[in-house]
Amino acid sequence: MSKPIFEKIALVGIGLIGSSLARIICREVLTGHIAVASRTAETLQRAKELKLGDDYTTDAREAARGADLIIVSVPVGACGAVAEEIQPALKNGAILTDVGSAKASVIAQMQPHVPDGVHFIPGHPLAGTEKSGPDAGFAELFENRWCIFTPLPGTDPAALEKLSEFWRRCGSKIDTMDPQHHDMTLAIVSHLPHIIAYNIVGTADDLESVTKSEVIKYSASGFRDFTRLAASDPTMWRDVCLHNKDAILEMLARFSEDLASLQRAIRWGDGEKLFDLFTRTRAVRCSVIESGQDVDLANFGRQAVGHPQVVQEQQYQVASVPIAAAATPYVS
Repeated sequence: MSKPIFEKIALVGIGLIGSSLARIICREVLTGHIAVASRTAETLQRAKELKLGDDYTTDAREAARGADLIIVSVPVGACGAVAEEIQPALKNGAILTDVGSAKASVIAQMQPHVPDGVHFIPGHPLAGTEKSGPDAGFAELFENRWCIFTPLPGTDPAALEKLSEFWRRCGSKIDTMDPQHHDMTLAIVSHLPHIIAYNIVGTADDLESVTKSEVIKYSASGFRDFTRLAASDPTMWRDVCLHNKDAILEMLARFSEDLASLQRAIRWGDGEKLFDLFTRTRAVRCSVIESGQDVDLANFGRQAVGHPQVVQEQQYQVASVPIAAAATPYVS
């Protein structure tokens, strides 16, 4: 059996990411003690029923007290408040990290509250589903996925390596980059696709309510897969938009220009331009598969994933479910 990396780990936030971490930490015996903190008693009780930790509290400061590793898994807009709350409890030599997808904002919020002697290493595991809450987690979530660190100047190399080893034992691959580059990269590979999905599904919802069309009943696979993205945590994605605003607006502007070009090609019957675009984009999809970031299976292989939250193909049909009801509220 591998030796634990930390004596005590505090998980502040026990939604999809936090509960998945709890499960993999237990499975791989990465610590001797897990302290779970949630802002709501109901979520905390569910985490306790699932046996995700060793002790449970609605007081993040109490969870962080004496912890060697504190992982903040809350929407990016709440990171600063959490850092301020736990500041008095952080012990010398502890590692403080997060899982947010907008690093410049998280750093600006959290860094002022990090005491001397505490190693603050911003992080972002590129893993997730459209589900939320402690029931949504599963130990395999981070398997073969990237975890990106955006270390600050003067970061202790030993602390960075210790945190890297933790994530490697969770199944992740490690990369580092500066916060601004991270935020621009994630704006195009994650944030923009979600925003587009929200917009397309919202447009369809408006159409159905106005015209009584059967866009929901006859959802084809393309629209169905957009609804999966659009069912993601509303609180989390609201905060992402607000806290990575500049990068997202830059990517939206580029997307709008390309969309206008596509519109012209369709309007003027420019088949050559359309074929060229579709050929290039198909090659990108092939590259994603070749890099190991997806599988070349029907329904993206989702039916094959060994996770109890994964639904079958027919359950993606949303004929009887209003789009507005598809989003899952945030539970930390």
